[in-house]
Amino acid sequence: MSLRAKLFGWRDPYDLAGTDALFTAALRENALFHYENCPEYRAILLREGFSPGSLRVPADLHRLPPLPTLYFKRHALFSIPERRRVLRSTSSGTTGQMSRIAWEWQDCLHALRMVLRVTRRHGLLSPLPTNYLVLGYQPRRENQTAISKTAFGFTFFAPGLRRAYALRWRDGGYALDLPGLIEALMRYSRQPFPVRTMGFPAYTFFFLRELKRQGVRVRLHPASRVCMGGGWKQFYAEKVEKAELYALAEEVLGVPESRCHEFFGAVEHPILYADCRAHHFHIPVYARVLVRDVKTLAPLPEGEAGLLNLLTPLVRGVPLTSVMTDDLAILHPAGSCPCGCPSPWLEILGRAGVQGVKTCAAGAAELLGGAT
Repeated sequence: MSLRAKLFGWRDPYDLAGTDALFTAALRENALFHYENCPEYRAILLREGFSPGSLRVPADLHRLPPLPTLYFKRHALFSIPERRRVLRSTSSGTTGQMSRIAWEWQDCLHALRMVLRVTRRHGLLSPLPTNYLVLGYQPRRENQTAISKTAFGFTFFAPGLRRAYALRWRDGGYALDLPGLIEALMRYSRQPFPVRTMGFPAYTFFFLRELKRQGVRVRLHPASRVCMGGGWKQFYAEKVEKAELYALAEEVLGVPESRCHEFFGAVEHPILYADCRAHHFHIPVYARVLVRDVKTLAPLPEGEAGLLNLLTPLVRGVPLTSVMTDDLAILHPAGSCPCGCPSPWLEILGRAGVQGVKTCAAGAAELLGGAT
């Protein structure tokens, strides 16, 4: 069994203390694989004077050179041949640049094990047939964006009866179908089945606000959930506190805060972070998080704000071993969350303001702008 397989098969998804040594070894194994199979990645490490073999203890993790997410938008890096790339995903590419990520079968298998353990831990798996409202793209074979794939995958956490999409394919492009989404909500509310929504927090807020403006009030099945993922992106100027958003969900849909959930992840870091009952993103065993000084990139102690550096040995298709995002974040210490989870937790503060970068939500945001 590989070290990666052992890590992603770990029983407790938040046992960081028990997996520190294993994670470091699995990350070393992953970095070495990319070093040996991706000439461009090897050149980067050599230029930085770094050898994967020097990753020995958890304190060494910060020494692994992180690749900025912007680098993946400008360069295609692959560590496996074309015939082994069984799954592909991209960022939106609305500026003409997109990250291209490829997966081999084992990558997909380990990711599935991760998703099952995390969603089971958070009570998100259900045998009840469920109707879905997706505040995002209707899936199409031509649409390889990670946002459309993950939203569609979300609809398998409970058996899907019907799926309604905010962005539907019409006349060669995506168009906002807000009336269709509201009609689907009204139809679902009259059925004896739960309803789950999925979308960016901004889109969810805009949708709920529009329902309130139109005087729409429903009381969904008690097992219904409001789920969100991806942050507020370029809508940070309109960001509201979570308490306000959850109160609106209860007012309009009858879904209490305890059944509102948020997720975090990225196409360049495909790890599932699910919030706890205190709505904090605890670090799962499949990843480690560093926060770096915005000027020196030196690692910062817990509790200080800086650039978010995400590490994982999940993918062998592309060297995503250590990725530097343009998010500003704070890593809070283990034991500081009232939910009792022993893992440290991550607070996302917003974007660092890198010029010329549009996020994976940008394309949909242009279409959904009318909902604001």
